[in-house]
Amino acid sequence: DYVVVKMIPDNRLPPRHLHSVHTGKTFAVIKWESPYDSPDQDMLYAVAVKDLVRKTDRIYKVKTRNSTVEYTIKKLEPGGKYHVIVQLGNMSKESSMKISTVPLSAPDALKIITENDHILLFWKSLALKESNFNESRGYEIHMFDSLLNITAYLGNTTENFFKVSNLKIGHNYSFTVQARCLYSGQMCGEPATLLYDELGTGEDSSASKTGRSTDVAAIVVPVLFLLLVTLGIGFVVLYMRHRRLQNSFTAFANSHYSSRLGSAIFSSGDDLGDEDDEAPMITGFSDDVPMVIA
Repeated sequence: DYVVVKMIPDNRLPPRHLHSVHTGKTFAVIKWESPYDSPDQDMLYAVAVKDLVRKTDRIYKVKTRNSTVEYTIKKLEPGGKYHVIVQLGNMSKESSMKISTVPLSAPDALKIITENDHILLFWKSLALKESNFNESRGYEIHMFDSLLNITAYLGNTTENFFKVSNLKIGHNYSFTVQARCLYSGQMCGEPATLLYDELGTGEDSSASKTGRSTDVAAIVVPVLFLLLVTLGIGFVVLYMRHRRLQNSFTAFANSHYSSRLGSAIFSSGDDLGDEDDEAPMITGFSDDVPMVIA
């Protein structure tokens, strides 16, 4: 024997399994299940979003008959913190959760250039890759002294560079650059960090290479210039020697020119030797031999 029992739906129960599916910089996708399985009618949910930083509230309404509900909360701020509450429209028991949006990215290509009595920090504009960033918001710069174990706030700027002075010899520093924090430092961008110990005994690979780029250029450029000058002088000397040899050969050829033949005649050593062998040798005359005149 068996019996079929149908439970009476209880609309006072809270939504089940509320959780975050995906969180971006300006949106969050949340998901939950209905208070009971297989609703037989449309259910109205109230989604309340409380901004924990700005202290503001927003309420959205979602109407569906699905047992599993997925909803996207839009118009959030990068690096924000929110408290999300989901309940039925009749103000039944609620389900809640906290979410944090993804902060703005760190600035790219942070570099250091060393000057005589200060250094300059350079980086790429964050607006090149972050559509939600406005240059008017600016950047803030922090410095950490590892020797004193102290972090100092150096200031903020709307430019893409920052001047740092009064660095102490023998101290190692770490500089961070990030999108300026809003609302008492609660909404910040990701920091870009660069180590720097140019003034001490050690050198950070990235910082020292960037810092000494101007010094290396100051040495390499004069050396290359001297090499070019030396090569130029060498080419001039070779050219003059070539011209001198050419002129000497021309004079030698003209001295052996035969106007009758219309060409220059040169004799080799072998030719001279053959002629000497064929020609009779002329010897001197002796007083004992009479001279006969025909």
